Amino acid sequence: MITAKSDERQALWETYGPTDESEAAVWRQKIYEARHLGAVRLERHRLGNHGGVRSSYSSMAAVLAVED
Repeated sequence: MITAKSDERQALWETYGPTDESEAAVWRQKIYEARHLGAVRLERHRLGNHGGVRSSYSSMAAVLAVED
């Protein structure tokens, strides 16, 4: 996600420096992504977006299936 778009965010990351690729940082990133997907699922449920809720399960499975 960090490098998904090449606009003013790119300048931020060029200034901030390279992302941490350590094992701990990768684990943390997975936790944050899973937490975000959980929040998205709850919001879709709140809005009655049943198809979106269903699709969130495959998104979460993909995050959880990634091996270190």
